[in-house]
Amino acid sequence: MPTYVYETQPVDCAVPPRRFEVKQSMKDAPLTHDPETGLPVRRVIGANINFMAADNTGAGSAAGGGGSCGTGCGCH
Repeated sequence: MPTYVYETQPVDCAVPPRRFEVKQSMKDAPLTHDPETGLPVRRVIGANINFMAADNTGAGSAAGGGGSCGTGCGCH
């Protein structure tokens, strides 16, 4: 079952948005409100980028380092 990330959409600018995760079936409808606060929510779409690490040039390189990512793309 996939885990989805949601973010609250506070009405008051002084209230920071809250992110939380929910395990849901892909067949389930997306949440419309935070179960804890009742605030409206939106599903956050994104990719996990934890496998990337920045080198000292500012360019990304594969975690574990050691040079090229191995795809022949020409990266460091």
